[in-house]
Amino acid sequence: MKPVMVGIDGSRAAVAAALWACDEAIGRGVPLHLTAVIKATHPSPDDYARDLAHAETALRAAQSAIEASGKPVVVEAEVLRGPPAPVLVEASRDAVLVCVGSVGIGRYARSILGSAATELAERAHCPVAVIRSGGEHPPPDVNWIVVRMSDAPDNDAVVGTAATEARLRRAPLLVLAGRPEDLTDHEDGVFVRRIEQWRQRHPDVRVYPILSRAAIASFLRANHERVQLAVISGSEADQLAKLVGPAGHPLFRHPECSVLVVRR
Repeated sequence: MKPVMVGIDGSRAAVAAALWACDEAIGRGVPLHLTAVIKATHPSPDDYARDLAHAETALRAAQSAIEASGKPVVVEAEVLRGPPAPVLVEASRDAVLVCVGSVGIGRYARSILGSAATELAERAHCPVAVIRSGGEHPPPDVNWIVVRMSDAPDNDAVVGTAATEARLRRAPLLVLAGRPEDLTDHEDGVFVRRIEQWRQRHPDVRVYPILSRAAIASFLRANHERVQLAVISGSEADQLAKLVGPAGHPLFRHPECSVLVVRR
């Protein structure tokens, strides 16, 4: 019964991540574990008290938002001590999924995002979801989940996770074909057969294949379709900055695209 864990830091993005994670916990039948991290050492008792009070306030705010949503999920909360990224990476050993919020990654990804989400995506011991929030427009009727189908050894797990998310969120699944460097302009029979196999496994998911040389990040830059979630493998975690995109940048067409990094 490993929980779904959410990193809580007092931001609106963290609350959005907690609300997104509720559906994950409910779907798995596990608790939702809210985790705040404070400094390992403090220069004075007053500084420790302020740090702890901020963490506890942040946890209560996230719990209140979850209660207001009316979602039937068991919520746990704790405060851990240490550097946020290593603490959350270690805690991920005991989680089925870790979720963190983000308002976007700019040019200097590690400093603007803070290293926690980036390091989690690259080093966590379980899947990691980086959840975007704060869109100004209501969700459209079509809000895709996108995944890339390839011949990588772990790709079946990645595509399977994307199909599960599509079912959970009642969203259509957009499947990009193959390794970008190997694709041609002609329909790939192997790709078509694999798509049909996935449709048979998940008859309740709307699957739309696209034969494209583009990796997911390049596809998002070139297309206007609204995408709520990109599902990638752990080996692609270094692409997080390209997928989440710069906050508020007028040329980035997917300001609400979250990323789920799949790890076995």
